[in-house]
Amino acid sequence: MLLAIDVGNTNIVLGVFDGATLAHSWRLQTVRERTLDELGLLVEGLFAHGGVNSSAVTGIVLGSVVPPVTGTMHGMIERYFGLRPVVVDPVSNTGMPIRYENPAEVGADRIVNAIAAYETFGRRERVPLIVCDFGTATTLDAVSAAGEYLGGVICPGVNISADALFQRAARLPRIDVRKPARVVGRTTVGAMESGLFWGYVGMVEGLVKRMRDELGGRAVCVATGGLAAVIAPETDLIQHVDIDLTLHGLRMVWERNQ
Repeated sequence: MLLAIDVGNTNIVLGVFDGATLAHSWRLQTVRERTLDELGLLVEGLFAHGGVNSSAVTGIVLGSVVPPVTGTMHGMIERYFGLRPVVVDPVSNTGMPIRYENPAEVGADRIVNAIAAYETFGRRERVPLIVCDFGTATTLDAVSAAGEYLGGVICPGVNISADALFQRAARLPRIDVRKPARVVGRTTVGAMESGLFWGYVGMVEGLVKRMRDELGGRAVCVATGGLAAVIAPETDLIQHVDIDLTLHGLRMVWERNQ
């Protein structure tokens, strides 16, 4: 079995693969102050609850965009699993050509998403891809029809925008992001829900259209991340949704390094 670990700014996502099948997945809050032993005990508890024998794990791949957690997670893996993980490095071990001016600046999550989207959808359809990841930040990444990472767009995530409204406007409450019953809000909360949700849909649609034009007028759009299943049904510009895209990308990077 393979253990794939995605360390993001908000959550750490773990997935156990049996071959190419994602057998189990869990989500932890990203806490930078956790020790490697705390992480180890949490992972052991998740494995026990899921009925997974940790000794059956023969490989581990780690992708991280939180440097303070990367070293801690690496130490936990060595102590509790006795394995050396494959740590995703966009410059040296992903197998995807990167056309960024400085490839070292690209987050590991963006590259593994691009790899998974290309192998799952792009290689078959032979068209450019736009990969939307609705996470702490919202990223839209472009992949050529030949499987090259071209670059992309980074925007504040919708929850960051909601928090900013609450923190910077004294009379506005903190709200959850959800689809409102109507666009024209009749209460302050309704107006905020509409602005956040439909404004976000409009932003994504506008960026996808502009990126598609730069890619030659045709591109397949793939969405992942926490809000993908909420946003995607509201626009016909997103053709595919895969919530586990990042974990599958990590698995593919591991396979390329064997």
